[in-house]
Amino acid sequence: MLLCRHMVLLQQALPYVQIGLSVLLMLAILLQRTGASLGGAFGVDNFSSGFHTRRGLEKTLFQATIVLGILFALSALVNLIIS
Repeated sequence: MLLCRHMVLLQQALPYVQIGLSVLLMLAILLQRTGASLGGAFGVDNFSSGFHTRRGLEKTLFQATIVLGILFALSALVNLIIS
């Protein structure tokens, strides 16, 4: 009985958790600096812009994006299993 009540609560809360995670994930992706310049769109070889070491806030944002992506995928898997 108690387990059933927790499952119902999880089923009701999970869509809101997924919406929140998806918004945070989109923001994290959009805030990342892109390494490609305009020349990359026309096939110009620009190797120096693609390879750099992430430091400070950029590294933290990159790691947060990975964590948010994993959490979103896990929440989608849980939603699939309990539905």
